[in-house]
Amino acid sequence: MFNGLIDIIKTMRITDVIDILIIAYVMYRLIMVIHKTRAEQLLKGLAVLIVITKLSEWLQLRTVNYILRNAMTVGVIALLIVFQPELRRGLESLGRSGFLGKNFFFFNEEEKDMSEVLGEICDAVQFLSRSKIGALIVLERETGLNELIETGIAMDSKISSELLINTFIPNTPLHDGAVIIRGDRIMAAGCFLPLTDNQNLSSELGTRHRAGIGVTEISDAVAIIVSEETGTISLAQNGRLSRHLDAKTLKEVLSSIFEVKENKKPVWKKWGNKHAD
Repeated sequence: MFNGLIDIIKTMRITDVIDILIIAYVMYRLIMVIHKTRAEQLLKGLAVLIVITKLSEWLQLRTVNYILRNAMTVGVIALLIVFQPELRRGLESLGRSGFLGKNFFFFNEEEKDMSEVLGEICDAVQFLSRSKIGALIVLERETGLNELIETGIAMDSKISSELLINTFIPNTPLHDGAVIIRGDRIMAAGCFLPLTDNQNLSSELGTRHRAGIGVTEISDAVAIIVSEETGTISLAQNGRLSRHLDAKTLKEVLSSIFEVKENKKPVWKKWGNKHAD
């Protein structure tokens, strides 16, 4: 067996090595996409079903084997339907990986001081938290959120802490729903977001938190949530929620996510024409 392995290695070409590396990378990405999701449990169930099918074939349980084999055939289509969110997330992750070049799809770029933008957001969040005013702010990144923006009221306004605060004042037309921010502009308010399907969340988390987590499960966006009951500041990213943040910690976390450093002005990626303030 050892000699046979050596013979195989000797006959391998560079293209074979590249082929193996590509498959290994794809498998790794698939595992990372489904890790700690419902798809992980479903795949475990599928593995058990395959083992039982083979076992029934070995034991010559013809009726059981017939049912299981036909169930497996139909199951392929069922898996595509059940895994639709995970497949979408995986394809979006591939699109964000920079395979085609970081600026391949972006034709309009302009430099913005992200530190100033984050400062305005954090100032607003601090006031909202202190006043116990509920808020949900979504910061768009590489994945476009046009579908969600269209569910709200278009604003297309330059960010300011005062505007954000006024948007979430109770009993005003736009206070319910989410604000979506793209670059240095508030694109829309009162937006509807998809709720998370995660059943393991604390029962004390309401719709606002579940919506904030939900939008980060289908995109690479970041969601900031302010609790109306306690004023607690939370941040959702990649389907995970960090709670009990203060304004300073929030800005540090956001600066890390958006790679903001002192005296550095990152390039914002724009869809459409440049805006005049």
